[in-house]
Amino acid sequence: MAYDKRNRNSRPTQPRVKDDEVRAKKHLGQHFLTDESIAQRIADSLTGEIKQVLEIGPGMGMLTKYLVDKPEYNFWVIEIDSESVVYLHEHYPQLQVIEGDFLKLDVSTLFQGPFAVIGNFPYNISSQILFKVYESRNQVPEVVGMFQKEVAERVAAAPGSKTYGILSVLLSAFYDIEYLFTVHEHVFNPPPKVKSAVIRLRRNDVTALECDEKLFTTVVKTGFNQRRKTMRNALKPLGLPLDTIPEELLQKRAEQLTVDDFVQITQLLGAVRDGVTNL
Repeated sequence: MAYDKRNRNSRPTQPRVKDDEVRAKKHLGQHFLTDESIAQRIADSLTGEIKQVLEIGPGMGMLTKYLVDKPEYNFWVIEIDSESVVYLHEHYPQLQVIEGDFLKLDVSTLFQGPFAVIGNFPYNISSQILFKVYESRNQVPEVVGMFQKEVAERVAAAPGSKTYGILSVLLSAFYDIEYLFTVHEHVFNPPPKVKSAVIRLRRNDVTALECDEKLFTTVVKTGFNQRRKTMRNALKPLGLPLDTIPEELLQKRAEQLTVDDFVQITQLLGAVRDGVTNL
């Protein structure tokens, strides 16, 4: 999605939207945060090292209000809900608002250089947001976000945990991940049926993996798609010989492997693939 900066402060023509007229929409995964202290705590969780900041899904601006007037930030929000967009323009006239879908946003057209991502992320697309962050990792050095607690735990999980999964591996390859705090259901409108949690991702020193990164992603996803199987059986769909991979790795399940283990497997599979086929 291309975005023209010249239109960033254009005002919508819809009538004014009052506080009680913006309804959380189930199909957008919206649960509006109502606790000021938690909103401020989330905003304060940004390190301040990255000066360009994008908030995803601001709703009625509970988190936005703690960021919009900070002079150190070039601050933007992106919101897909047209009612919320009107509300934000009315209540935060200084705010740079993009009406659109973050998952379709070409971030390179909006930001020159690195930018941080923050938000009380819509539950129904929170994992997709993280996959997009992973794809844009060289431009997104920091993320502070609120997720369903189980998603936050999965992202922050260590090898050997039952919650350790695809996102755990992919993100921890390039980010240091911190589970910051848990948020209870009663501080949202409407209250979700699950607890939430805030995590922070900060880019580590890894600029590139020592393997084919596309194949790495395929190996990780393939391993976890059949997580009850050993890697020997889980990797069979790739159709590549496994004889060069140490038996101790093949006998483990995906949840037992570290990022370095996955890199080693990918290196060996890549060498076999490049010697046998052009896939």
